[in-house]
Amino acid sequence: MKVPHPIPYQGSKRNLAKYILPFFPPEIGTLFEPFSGSAAISIAAAVYGKASRFHLNDVNQPLIALFNEIIYHPNEIAAQYEILWSEQQGNERKYYDIVRDNFNETQRPDYLLYLLARCVKASVRYNANGDFNQSPDNRRLGRNPQQMKADILAVSGLLRNKTTLTSTDYKEILAIATPKDLVYMDPPYQGVCATGDPRYFSGIDFDEFMQELKKLNERDVPFILSYDGRTGKKSYGEILPDELAMYRLEIEAGRSTQATLLGRDDVTFESVYLSRNLVKKWRLAPLEMIADHLIRQPALFEF
Repeated sequence: MKVPHPIPYQGSKRNLAKYILPFFPPEIGTLFEPFSGSAAISIAAAVYGKASRFHLNDVNQPLIALFNEIIYHPNEIAAQYEILWSEQQGNERKYYDIVRDNFNETQRPDYLLYLLARCVKASVRYNANGDFNQSPDNRRLGRNPQQMKADILAVSGLLRNKTTLTSTDYKEILAIATPKDLVYMDPPYQGVCATGDPRYFSGIDFDEFMQELKKLNERDVPFILSYDGRTGKKSYGEILPDELAMYRLEIEAGRSTQATLLGRDDVTFESVYLSRNLVKKWRLAPLEMIADHLIRQPALFEF
């Protein structure tokens, strides 16, 4: 089944969703994404009927505004994107710079969608002032408007009247989740959590984040966390504290973009952590047996 993906975003879990969704409990009140990004997991969960209510949050307010347009005004945002895509013809490089300047001044959602479709490797970058400053990929014009419209309409159909959209601190979102819900988190990874990293609109404090995970455990709120990984022999971040009692698995994410550009064969593995209460909800096998399978054979849980 095709999963629509209107917002291109480097680091999106679109290709890893098939490994993550099988760990969802059978019944979910609301699926929370406090660091929604492209909302790839929520969209995939809607496609496969893994959840019926969604809460998308991101501190990047223009991104949430774009999702609001996609979900509740799909035809309008698709038409605006087509205008921008068409007007660039023959003057692509200069036109991109104009749209980028206009977006930084106005924060308009259609400008952001165009920039995401045209920027290098769909990789968002911000300067110290919080302005979008990524360059365009001059080899391509961005996604075809008809394909973009099809995915926008599909996402609108999946999430309309089922989704709450907010742009606030992630801690406020975690505070309202209940044991009947599921929280999926894909925050800025370890090693790049400080504010000022150009890959993220805003970073998070590691120790503070660990305390928030502890609170979720204390309140018996199940969660899934994507938080670190490794490429070749290089690891990004440390394994999280044992006191959180989480189960960790590694998912092969393929060759990294950087390795491909350099002609290397380095393979990226991403770590996914499951809260202990989430594993209990499966009721499929003793916890130790499940944990053993997770570490060594995540492919067992593919669709």
